[in-house]
Amino acid sequence: MPNTKSMNRNIINEKWLKASIIGTFWAASEIVLGSFLHNLKIPFSGNILTAIGIILLISISYNWKEKGLFWRAGLICAIMKTLSPSAVIFGPMIAIFSQGILLETFTRIFGRSIAGYVLGAIFAMTWNLFQKITNYIIFYGYNIIEIYKSLIQYAQDQLNLYFETLWLPILILLTLYGLFGLVAAVLGIKAGRIIKANKNLKGPQHFDPANRKFETKNPNFNYSIYWLFINLILMATGLLLINYTEWPVWSLSIIAIVSIWLIRYKRALRKLTQSKFWIYFFLITMVAAFVFTKIQSNSLQSGLLIGLQMNFRAIIIIIGFSVLGTELYNPKIRSFFLKSSFKQLPMALELAFNSLPETISSMPDVKIILRKPITILNQMVTQAEWKLAEVKEQMNFTQKVFIVTGSIGQGKTTFIQKIIENFQSKGITLGGIYSPRVMQGKTTVGYDIIDINTNERETFLRQNYTENNLKIGRFNINLQGLQKGIKAIKKSSNTNIQIVIIDEVGVLELENNGWAKNIEELIRNSQNHVLLVIRDSFVEKVIEKWEIKNYQVFDIKEKDFTSISNTIHQTIIQSN
Repeated sequence: MPNTKSMNRNIINEKWLKASIIGTFWAASEIVLGSFLHNLKIPFSGNILTAIGIILLISISYNWKEKGLFWRAGLICAIMKTLSPSAVIFGPMIAIFSQGILLETFTRIFGRSIAGYVLGAIFAMTWNLFQKITNYIIFYGYNIIEIYKSLIQYAQDQLNLYFETLWLPILILLTLYGLFGLVAAVLGIKAGRIIKANKNLKGPQHFDPANRKFETKNPNFNYSIYWLFINLILMATGLLLINYTEWPVWSLSIIAIVSIWLIRYKRALRKLTQSKFWIYFFLITMVAAFVFTKIQSNSLQSGLLIGLQMNFRAIIIIIGFSVLGTELYNPKIRSFFLKSSFKQLPMALELAFNSLPETISSMPDVKIILRKPITILNQMVTQAEWKLAEVKEQMNFTQKVFIVTGSIGQGKTTFIQKIIENFQSKGITLGGIYSPRVMQGKTTVGYDIIDINTNERETFLRQNYTENNLKIGRFNINLQGLQKGIKAIKKSSNTNIQIVIIDEVGVLELENNGWAKNIEELIRNSQNHVLLVIRDSFVEKVIEKWEIKNYQVFDIKEKDFTSISNTIHQTIIQSN
């Protein structure tokens, strides 16, 4: 496991933590089972791996119900796919991430229901076919479509078929892929229900490691950002030459470009040493010669040149993406992209990569998986639960919820402003909102929202506000102020803020409005400490609604702000 002390300054929330665990199991199955299926040359091996991923995601979602787990797990698994021995990583990475997004999308639309799971699984599976067709078009250009159409029409003429058959093969494949997805969804739902019903879950069983190995990238490789841009220029140049020059120019140029790549990148050589590559090369050339000579009445030389042109285009793209993938593994480039967004992703990946060897070693033999899939899946889900508890314990962090309470008009907001000033003087990082009262003389006419992190202010509640009919008590709600507060709290929960403060939690939140979703997210999926300001008559209802367990209540009638601030400060120090 990673050094957990270093993570206390950059706390990973529970949603990303769970996603890292799921992504690790998914990646382990891709690496172990993928190698097994690839070595045996089993047909539809990609669909089998996709089905395993779908079954894992659906079954574990019966225990872990957070939204956003599927696409996060897909993203983590896709990045971890770079450990695969294959030189071609972009295709599988895009496929895995897309499958996670599609399953996430349909379960968001239809909920975690049979319809959501089935439709998500079908579309995730059929994505493989869509991506495969797209890849052929990218690799070989539009000529591949012309070859396909001509061959289908030629077969139609030869067999005297007079109905529309042009897209029939693709529709048949699409149906098969859809059935694969349906079966995966049914198995995932069945497994999930069995696992959920199993109340006597045992700890994870560790199988004999069997010295499994997986390849890592060469740490001694001389990564270069300059070469990244050179490779992009070489790819673009090769494609332009194919489109706009005669065959002697583009053929010699591409041979020169590929030779440069072969000198620098050993990975590029792998593709050219595979017999499958040269079989495809020969078949595409011969089929193109046949189609453009016999069917479309061109000369034999023209047909052969079109076939060679298609293959040279494929070479420049396939090997080009392979060398780009090598340079993109540059630690500096990965660090730049990871820091630019998805602040939780680097920590989730750190956990995932550290857990991967143990996860791979604990996976049973493939024969056992095929013989007892539900049992093994049950053990994997159970192991995920134990891994979650283990990581939480090793991270040595326990979220604290502090509740400051008092009666109406007792000065809770003024009290919390003093606590904020005290915290800031101690160097505690704060986020969230507070709502100062707006007075006209001695009359309260409304409340504003202040973003604690930026000190920006926005109108929130006002009497006689006419832009909408949303009200709380005698005050109308300014939607702009409401959105300002929601964004401020959400932003705080996704950063290294130590305490997120939410002032005046009450009727609005208990009715699932106001800051209700923010509170749900903070309590369920965040590891920020939380300070809620609640009217005394609502405290028990708020605790019950969000099932808050690890909390402390401070009544402003009984203690001053200095005493409360010091107590909270000491509690935070001890929890970290």
